Amino acid sequence: MRNAPTILHLDMDAFFAQAEQASKPSLRGKAVVVGGLGPRGVVATASYEARVFGVHSAMPMAQARRLAPNAAYLTPRFTFYRAISDQVMALLRALSPLVEPLSLDEAFVDLEAGGAAWDSESAQLTGVRLRAEIRAVTGLTGSVGLAASKMLAKIASEQAKPDGLVLIQPGTERALLGPLSVRTLPGVGPATGDHLRRAGITTIDEIVEAGEDELVRLLGKAHGHGLYAMALARDERPVVAERETKSVSVEDTYDVDIHDRLRVGLEVQRLADRCVRRLRGAGLSGRTIVLKVRRYDFSTLTRSETLRGPTDDPAVVREAAARLLDSVDTTGGVRLLGVGVSGLADYTQEDLFAQAAGERTVGPEEEAAVPDEPRPAVTAPAEHSWRPGHDVRHASLGHGWVQGSGLGRVTVRFETPYSEPGRVRTFRVDDPDLEPVDPLPLVPVRPSGEGGAAQAGGGVGPEQSGVGSGAVGG
Repeated sequence: MRNAPTILHLDMDAFFAQAEQASKPSLRGKAVVVGGLGPRGVVATASYEARVFGVHSAMPMAQARRLAPNAAYLTPRFTFYRAISDQVMALLRALSPLVEPLSLDEAFVDLEAGGAAWDSESAQLTGVRLRAEIRAVTGLTGSVGLAASKMLAKIASEQAKPDGLVLIQPGTERALLGPLSVRTLPGVGPATGDHLRRAGITTIDEIVEAGEDELVRLLGKAHGHGLYAMALARDERPVVAERETKSVSVEDTYDVDIHDRLRVGLEVQRLADRCVRRLRGAGLSGRTIVLKVRRYDFSTLTRSETLRGPTDDPAVVREAAARLLDSVDTTGGVRLLGVGVSGLADYTQEDLFAQAAGERTVGPEEEAAVPDEPRPAVTAPAEHSWRPGHDVRHASLGHGWVQGSGLGRVTVRFETPYSEPGRVRTFRVDDPDLEPVDPLPLVPVRPSGEGGAAQAGGGVGPEQSGVGSGAVGG
């Protein structure tokens, strides 16, 4: 382990919720919960104001509503969050070539590799400067941990939350770790934590006192040795700049169990098309098609089929997924479906196209017609097309966001990231003057001639993400 705190861990504070508060002045300082709003939705991120009521990520949304009935409940805008994340990651890559993103809002940085820090003082200054730059570029806050290892840097950033910086001086690690819960260590989840608690081990000091042999007896050789080393503050893991993608997948959870076998098949086909879209977007192909089915009783079945070579042909993936579905009993109903591709490569094998019925290739125009989300069954605008939290523009009232919709009406609050809290108006869902628009930047864009280079602050492209799929975090 190095002798200077030159590994930095950045974790944006309640990222999704903070981004929503920054873009909506009326929600600043108030409880905000972002996640799936259906009966089976879960919390992606809760603002610190919502956490006071006990709301936390991965909690069922119904439980969150009981705990914080007056909070603002919003659907995620993943394209918006990803654009902000790209800005943050660009700031990190300006510090070092070794940046290891863990999610949209979290990353490790090896400051020494980029010459940005070499001792405690330079590391502290770099951390302070980074936080200021993130605030200036995105308008958001992040917490920074600095230490001599990845494990300790992450622990430091947790202690720094929210909106702080903690540096762990080399030589003080054991004293800091000792009284902390065993759950603080990487790899100790609820099950391992309960197992250790039943053995009378609740703190990291007690892990050290129990000894390595006892840890191996309780947890097995690999886990026992690894956990004991962590308890002694030994962590030699390097910051890895590129993480190899092992699979690409999409899944949807349904508010009501699907019983109709035909509809299940159509959903699998739609998921296969979305999966291929992501696969092609990443410039990848894959050999193994995976189908995931969670049934009405919460039992989860996974089926897979390995092809002769890698493919990114939607027809091939659709057919493979359909064959896999044939082997699954969906009697009783389905609550979740997913399609994935693994065994990834950056090339395709042309003869795989013959596996598709009629050796048919989908052209660009036809592929573009495949929707990312299910299209409404009726031609008139559907009520649920106005998603809470998403941006709209009215022909005469300007920019705003959807507070809610139902019974043929949609309620909009008209405000921008740079305005005072705005007024609320209600419209028919088919009002021709109201249309969805892209989010505004959180930080106003300065013209190039004013105060130096132009500064972009989180502008994004068209929204494409929907509730029930996509990455979550924050």
